[in-house]
Amino acid sequence: MTFAAPFTMGPALLFCPADRPERFAKAADRADAVILDLEDAVAPDAKQRARQNLAAAPLNPARTLVRVNAASTAEFETDLAALAATPYRTVMLAKAESVEQVRRLAGFEVIALCETALGVLNAGGLAAEPNVVGLMWGAEDLVASLGGTSSRADDGGYRAVALHARSTVLLSAGAFGKTAIDAVYTAIPDLAGLAAESADAAASGFTAKACIHPSQVAVVREAYAPSEEAVVAAREVLAAAEAAGTGVFQYQGRMIDGPILRHAESVLRCAGV
Repeated sequence: MTFAAPFTMGPALLFCPADRPERFAKAADRADAVILDLEDAVAPDAKQRARQNLAAAPLNPARTLVRVNAASTAEFETDLAALAATPYRTVMLAKAESVEQVRRLAGFEVIALCETALGVLNAGGLAAEPNVVGLMWGAEDLVASLGGTSSRADDGGYRAVALHARSTVLLSAGAFGKTAIDAVYTAIPDLAGLAAESADAAASGFTAKACIHPSQVAVVREAYAPSEEAVVAAREVLAAAEAAGTGVFQYQGRMIDGPILRHAESVLRCAGV
């Protein structure tokens, strides 16, 4: 089994169109990491200018990803040629579908974006590749690839097929020790909905969530930051485990065993303790 180094960029990743270099520094200041986008956010006639901007307006490579066009497109090789002139070595591969595609990115750390039916079905194989450091999923492209019209029901929640894809990508990433990034929340004014979805992502095991607007960053960060009460509770249960000195014990009316202790350790890790 191949394990990657821990994902250290932070929980709030902000997309920024690569044809808007005046936004690069602002995005970097506001988010934990920036995803410079050469794919959907850039019109076809602006893609070459966007590629030139990667080298002309550099950001910190440790906090920058570049989303390249799908390997099945003619734009892919041109994107790779442009990356050669930059310090960026973390790449998000749009519409990733096969191990052969990520192997074409040898020399890069890859976030495989599973946003087609084939990509979701092959998520486990993608996660097993040594140069893949994480998986992300995308709801809208996925549903479009199925001939559907919307990833969400009238109540705003994901449809069953989207939830299945989300879980598949999370489980595939976890099975191979890779990071999992939750999909964007497209209803920009609905910060309450974003907060709820981000809290669920954090509790479920997603390492980060992608944002499409700067206003979403603070909401995602808050969802991923454990409350003071949660940190205190985690410290107390770990202290109780040390005092008990047994594999399973009762604490405050709850059975405490290995998984519960790992939950507590995750809380402290997210809190930077």
